[in-house]
Amino acid sequence: MQIRTVFFIYLSFLFSLRLSSQNKAVEIGVITENDLYTSTKNDQYYTNGLEVFYRYLSKKTKPTVEKKINEIHLGQYMYSPRTIYVDEKDMFDRPFAGYLFGEFGNTHFYKNQAVFKKYIQLGYVGPNSFADKVQSGTHILFHYPAFDQWEYQIGNTVGVQFYGMFSRPILNSINNKRVDFQWQTEAKLGTIFTALSTGFVTRIGIKKLMALSDSNFHGASLSKDESSIARELYFYMAPSVNFQIYDATIQGGLFNDNSPVTFDLIPIRFNGEAGLRYRKNNWNFSYAFVYRGKEVKFYRTIGYFYGSIRLSYIFR
Repeated sequence: MQIRTVFFIYLSFLFSLRLSSQNKAVEIGVITENDLYTSTKNDQYYTNGLEVFYRYLSKKTKPTVEKKINEIHLGQYMYSPRTIYVDEKDMFDRPFAGYLFGEFGNTHFYKNQAVFKKYIQLGYVGPNSFADKVQSGTHILFHYPAFDQWEYQIGNTVGVQFYGMFSRPILNSINNKRVDFQWQTEAKLGTIFTALSTGFVTRIGIKKLMALSDSNFHGASLSKDESSIARELYFYMAPSVNFQIYDATIQGGLFNDNSPVTFDLIPIRFNGEAGLRYRKNNWNFSYAFVYRGKEVKFYRTIGYFYGSIRLSYIFR
């Protein structure tokens, strides 16, 4: 099945959900990530990501929960080396790999402003992700040289992923209308990624900050109040320490040995993210500069960075 067929089926599914939904508001958006969003000369490692998503309010809540939001995603991530020695496959500094997945999850926004998010993903790493076809087509479209080495990509492996994130406010004595702090911990467990990361997040408001249970930071823009007028504009920073236990896009499949090029991981890394988020009524927009520490035990591998853009619209 071609990747465009997969996206067409998914978008048709989102449209049918919108028509049949009894929720008063839903949010539909796209996330696009690329190293070219930070520099036209930067093309390495995590080279492209694309997700489309659909969010809606859940009717099931608890007394301690301000709101619960469900969401569905379809996405594709793409990875490639920074430098390629065509005649020596062992001289790649990272394997070629693609990951195509579908996801369902939800986020609880508590009245004390804590946030708990969880989701499950199902998908594929390997040729079944269609990453080679998408990258070749994109490079041809924009007149970039195409890679001929996708034959060395990570072999097919089934993806079953579980994710959990918990965030809670900290430093309440110095939090105010323009600045706040959260401590955030994330865990991934599955056949593609297994990792734990933790760090703090700070929002610095150009306008008065909205409560996390209403802010677009964790995707809480949906509200039962259709008449609410919301505006947000703030910077944020999110440094963290990442302990990576397993990564199939680097090490190959967990239950097979069908990948021609693999590497060992550097387990402990420093990651960082900084960006700008904006909301005006039904529109949400954000841009982030994302840094990832060195991941692979190879003398030529380095840390890398990319840009992330999100755009969504709330239908009422």
